[in-house]
This record gives sequence, C-alpha cells and structure tokens, in this order.
Amino acid sequence: MILAKRPDIERFLAKPEGHIRAVLIYGRDMGVVQDRGTQLASKIVPNLDDPFDVALLTDGDLDGDGARLEGELAAQSLMGGKRLVRLRFATEKAGLDKQVAEALVAHAAGKLNPDAFFIIEAGNLGRDSALRKAAEKATEAAAIPCYEDEPGDVARLVRELLAKDNVALDAQALQLFVGRLPKERGVARQEIERLALYLEPGSGRTAAAKDLDDFLGVEPEASLFDAAADAFSGKLADAQAALRRAAAEGEAGPAAVRAISMYLAKLRRTLTLAKNGAGLQEAAKASGVFWKQEREFLRQARSWSLEDLDKLQPDVLAADKACKTAGSPDSLIAERLALTIAGRARRLGL
Repeated sequence: MILAKRPDIERFLAKPEGHIRAVLIYGRDMGVVQDRGTQLASKIVPNLDDPFDVALLTDGDLDGDGARLEGELAAQSLMGGKRLVRLRFATEKAGLDKQVAEALVAHAAGKLNPDAFFIIEAGNLGRDSALRKAAEKATEAAAIPCYEDEPGDVARLVRELLAKDNVALDAQALQLFVGRLPKERGVARQEIERLALYLEPGSGRTAAAKDLDDFLGVEPEASLFDAAADAFSGKLADAQAALRRAAAEGEAGPAAVRAISMYLAKLRRTLTLAKNGAGLQEAAKASGVFWKQEREFLRQARSWSLEDLDKLQPDVLAADKACKTAGSPDSLIAERLALTIAGRARRLGL
C-alpha cells in the first residue's frame, strides 16, 4: 500500500491501521524521514528507549548477519506487549535491499511475530528497489515517500515547535525566519530550537521581524543571496561586489555557487507553478520569496523563461564541480558564473 497524499500520511501516523505490520518511510531528506519514523514509533510503544520492547538496527548490523533481522522480528516482547523493530537503512547494496524486502514480506504475511511492528527509515530508494516494491505491494505494509519540505511545511513546523515552548513569531517574522532556514529538516529543527531559547521558553512572547535582528544577524549568507539576486537582475557590478563582500565575511566559492543554484531553483519553481495556472505573485510566495525581495523577483520572473534557466543549468553544475576541485580558484569561478548569468539577464532586457 502506498500513502503519498499528506492528509493520508498524517492520519496514518497519528493512528496506524491495525492490520499494518510494516512501514517503509523513505526519501531524500533523512530529517523528514526520521521525524515521521519517530512520530509513528511513539504510537507503537510508550518508551522508544526501552531495550525490552524496542530493537534499533542499522544496515551495518545486517551486513554479514543475514538472520539478524528476521530474528528480531520473530522475537517476543519480554514484557508481553507490542514489540518495535526499527531499521535505519542507508545502504545502496542490492543484496541488503533484497534481504530486507524478503523480511518485510515474511513479516507482513504474519510468518514472524505478528505482535511486532517493523519500521524502516530509508534514503531515496529508486523504482527498482526490491524493498520499495515489496512495501508498495503488500496489503499489510505501507510505503510512505517523503519529499522536500515546502515553505508551508516549514512554517507549520516552526509554529508547532515554538508553541511547545510557549513562544511564537508574527506573520512577517515567520516569513523572514523560514526564508533563512536550511532545507534539511534535521538542521532546520536545530535552528528552531535555538530560536526558542533566544525567545525565552515559557515567556509567552510573540516576536516581530525587528526582534530577530540580533538573532539572525547580518550573515555572510545574506551577501551570497544578494549576489545571486543581482546576477539574475543583470547587475554585474553589484553581483561582483556582493560576492567579494561574502568572501571577506568568510564564505568561499562553493557556498556562492550553491546560493546561485538555490536562487535558480526558486525561479524555476515559480515559473513552473505559473505555467500550471498559478498567479505569478502567488507562485513567488509559494516558492518562499521574502516580501521585501518580491518586487524585483517578479521583474526577473517576467523576463526569464524555463528554457533560459535550463540553458544555465550546465554552467551552474560545471562551476559547482570546478569549485570542489583541490586547488581551484573557487572565488573566481563563482564570480565568473555570476557574471555569465548577469550577462544573459541583460540580453533578456533586465
């Protein structure tokens, strides 16, 4: 069984269906995968650290010990209740993928301990994965794919985690903070926890955007995103100046190329949403564009096309690869990429 729609996933994680014995949670962002794994596991056993009712395995535990996994799934709870077997599966070895798939099929069919619950937290499994196919096909198992968080998902996570400490952000501060957060869920969670401490847990405080000035600071990253925005606006001198300012603040060439790549992705997402029927301003908001940058970003989006962005992608990938080569002049490589983009922007009339 496949659970791909968010309402179905959230409903299942809150109350797992009784006939399901095994769940595969997989995706590129392991932070999201592990969050969902923990949410589901907490519904199976009251104490996730209980060594009598919980077995936590990794693929390293299975490599060379083919019977280990089925042995854990067949074992009975020493306390007479539900037993949880949780596998963190990060390998790309086809042999282990097949081994876990066979264990899932046997367990889902009730051939091992029917009172045990099997949760697998895996990376980005391809369509040819035996494990993914087994979880999707078995009626007593569920496969839950995890995709990269959308800005709305991140905003909801921020609100929920801050609410636990009785602090909050107003709408403008929330948009500012979400725009600064990294994409990876685990790292984002750490930043949210750090913000909660800054706002003083239990204070009941609702912070405004200006209240975050000291917390966010003037980060080198801000100069990098200024450089990316200037490049896509055709502002050659401004882009070069922002890159050199970021370099002086400690940000090397690879980070600059990454910022340009992320900005390109934001433009691509906006144009894709607009192509599918969304209004351009609505699409920009959905792509996480901060309101202060919205006017200039929309001007860019009206000039750049998806085809133009596709033509830029090889240059970005080549710059990223070149920056990671030992001894390369990475700052100059990033500047050259920014100037290339700015030149094309000018030819588009920006």
